[in-house]
Amino acid sequence: MPSGARLPIALGGVTTKVGKRVGSPLQVRTCPPWFVKRLLVIAGPTGSGKSALGLDIAQAFNGEIVNCDSVQLYRGFDIGAAKTPLSERRNIPHHLFDILSPSETFSAGEYSRVGRRVLDEISGRGRLPVVVGGTGFYLRALLEGLPELPGRDEHWRAKLAAREQRRPGSLHRLLSRLDPETARRIHPNDSQKLTRALEVRIMIRSPLPQSESAEPLRDYRVLKLGLDPARPLLNQRLDARARAMFSSGLLDEVRGLIASGATGEEKPFESINYKQALQHIRGALNFDDAIASMQLETRQYAKRQGTWFRRDPEIRWLKGFGDDPAVRDRALDALQNFYKENF
Repeated sequence: MPSGARLPIALGGVTTKVGKRVGSPLQVRTCPPWFVKRLLVIAGPTGSGKSALGLDIAQAFNGEIVNCDSVQLYRGFDIGAAKTPLSERRNIPHHLFDILSPSETFSAGEYSRVGRRVLDEISGRGRLPVVVGGTGFYLRALLEGLPELPGRDEHWRAKLAAREQRRPGSLHRLLSRLDPETARRIHPNDSQKLTRALEVRIMIRSPLPQSESAEPLRDYRVLKLGLDPARPLLNQRLDARARAMFSSGLLDEVRGLIASGATGEEKPFESINYKQALQHIRGALNFDDAIASMQLETRQYAKRQGTWFRRDPEIRWLKGFGDDPAVRDRALDALQNFYKENF
């Protein structure tokens, strides 16, 4: 398509002009019953420009952003979660941001249930849901579903937590005896997942049900785009971002959260950036060591994210960062072709 060209696309009951220049005018009509529901996913490692690309595509294709980042769910956790500021959201609706207080938890199953309702609401308005984020397990739950599992049992959770505190590593050893297959998929230090797996194992008195019993997302045509910047360039960007977070107020943000009643023991404080900021504030890490720890753990996390998403054969990979105009144009072309496909 020539540079600057603007092609009309009929999105069922939605008519819009989509082109290379982001911000083309949009005209929306009522969505008819036969409207084919489409869904765009933008995945990839942290720092790869998913949010920037999501904004460009949502603006060009009459979309709304749906968060798929487990930390960005929390109110007040902005700088360390690399949350897009309100002033930069271009009046595009954003969903599943700032919906939790620090003390609340949100399982993948809960994310799937709430997220699917949001997708249906967006599609019901004749608009394109654009799911953006790097929490792979949440994304899998949203698209593929999870086996039906019992709810939380605080009695068993307390007993398991006490056991792990008395004998570190005992939860993973116990799960290895009761459900070896599940134990192999969980890191020995991931106490949250170990506790949940054991809690369910105890309650249903059998190994955890596998994905075959899950209920996948239905009635959507899904396009998955993945960002794949060169590793050295990504690492440089991640290192610079860690320093920028400190200089732009991460420490003050954490102090404000504590002053507002958070204890620092809540789930989001376990995430990279907030963990190191809290350790620095409490004197456990000096300034330079805190930044170095953030940089190292973020690079490692980005590598794990890449490994996770690479296992999905449905992802169409785009070389480069999401804020690169050439990458944006390739993504727009891919989505435009997606709308032309006959299902």
